Amino acid sequence: MPPEPLERLIERLERAAVTLRAGELPADRAAALVEECARLAIEAGAELDRQVRAADAEPVPAGQLALGS
Repeated sequence: MPPEPLERLIERLERAAVTLRAGELPADRAAALVEECARLAIEAGAELDRQVRAADAEPVPAGQLALGS
């Protein structure tokens, strides 16, 4: 299964935050949602890492120094 786009992960985390802040979930469902948020945050971090690695792999335009140069 391909990774979810970062924007979609952020939307899901934002919706979960709104739901949790409402305080209307039973404790067991709130705990499950917090666990889902942790999983989504890990996935978002991995997607950011992928994007950074992909950007680092792109050739540097002529006349521009690469980071770390």
